[in-house]
Amino acid sequence: MADASRFLRRTAGLLPGRKTPPSAGLVASLWTDQLAAPVTARPALSGTVTADVCIVGAGFTGLWTAYHLAGLAPDKRIVVVEREVAGFGASGRNGGWCSALFPVESLAEAMRPALAATIDEVGAIAAAEGIDCDFAKAGYLCLATTPAQASRLRTTAGDDWLDADAVAARVRVAGALGGTFDPDCAALSPAKLVRGLAEAAERRGVTIYEQSAARRISAGRVDLAGGSVRADAVIRATEAWTPRLPGYSREIVPLYSLIIATEPLPAAVWDEIGWRERFTLNDNRHLIIYAQRTADGRIVLGGRGAPYHLGSRIRPAYDREDTVFEHLRHTLGTLFPAAARAEITHRWGGPLGVPRDWTPTVRFDPATGLGSGGGYVGDGVAAAALAGRTLAELVAGHETPNTKLPWVNRAPRQWEPEPLRWLGINAGRIGAAATDARENRTGRPSHLGKALELLTGH
Repeated sequence: MADASRFLRRTAGLLPGRKTPPSAGLVASLWTDQLAAPVTARPALSGTVTADVCIVGAGFTGLWTAYHLAGLAPDKRIVVVEREVAGFGASGRNGGWCSALFPVESLAEAMRPALAATIDEVGAIAAAEGIDCDFAKAGYLCLATTPAQASRLRTTAGDDWLDADAVAARVRVAGALGGTFDPDCAALSPAKLVRGLAEAAERRGVTIYEQSAARRISAGRVDLAGGSVRADAVIRATEAWTPRLPGYSREIVPLYSLIIATEPLPAAVWDEIGWRERFTLNDNRHLIIYAQRTADGRIVLGGRGAPYHLGSRIRPAYDREDTVFEHLRHTLGTLFPAAARAEITHRWGGPLGVPRDWTPTVRFDPATGLGSGGGYVGDGVAAAALAGRTLAELVAGHETPNTKLPWVNRAPRQWEPEPLRWLGINAGRIGAAATDARENRTGRPSHLGKALELLTGH
């Protein structure tokens, strides 16, 4: 009982020992605690501003677009408007995977070379700009921890299948039956990267206004709470917050992902776990989990399972779901018994953007000057960087291999109206958990799991 009390107090930020207080405007997390200094908001936009390009949203998509466009077209005046502060959304609080994963299997092969190259580019730009984001490209290990998971993974792995001994040589996960390894993934600290990227964009001449919520987007104009921006090109990079804008209520839904982080683990615990390199890992369950070993020796573990809220509502209270946090803690102890009693120092979460067909898109119409990028379904660190470079090339009028990728100028499918999408999404969430439980009991792939894969494109 004392351990539970200490856990709750610590994760609420009430025990001494935090490096810094939560940064103003950012959700409290391990990543914000790692920032070198507390965040202070940039000035808000007031009145009418004229620009060549206005980007709505200062997350990875918006900031990479601004950064690359400023390099391609240094004479353009580029303005970024952000409702909170740079990195407030998923860009600043995700699990820290910079991967070549793409959420839809039918396009994954075509997208992979560009995404893999983008991982290296993110690392190179971070180094060149002096952004210390703990970038470590050590790959990604997908585990099979049940016979059903092993059956699914082996179907696609072919000669790349790692048996239990090969997995144990990399990391000792309780019950691991095998897995696959993908070299194209880096672990990083996302808040450090997104905050550093904002400063790098400013050094290139980009102007960022914070605490400046967009109310309406139209060709040549963005209306905000305190004024407006007139621009030849307007790029929407609002991801999970997109449904708040008039005309976009069914384009993307916000689904919540929650994360816990342990204290720095002692060397003896790491020796028992055997996780020496900073590759990321998950297993092949339906209700997604994901983990990384941080630069300061913690395990960060995240996962889905939080409910979708009617009308695509986003509220700070939804960032914390005790049942999901406890499920993650239980999962941590199941996978890594040596870390089962580790103190959980941080708990946080937030919404990510999911389109109806599970397919991210990059769009730009030269006739109207309207563009957008997003819908990453939780794999957005590298994808948003690629989207930003591609949007910059499209706005600058450059034809490149990126501008010919299959996610460019796709027509997205709209989500069903409420309450149908509330019923469908939450039924899928419950179904994924039930499928995992059934597969754990029977050891066989579930027919419901196959139906879920068809629904999501996986």
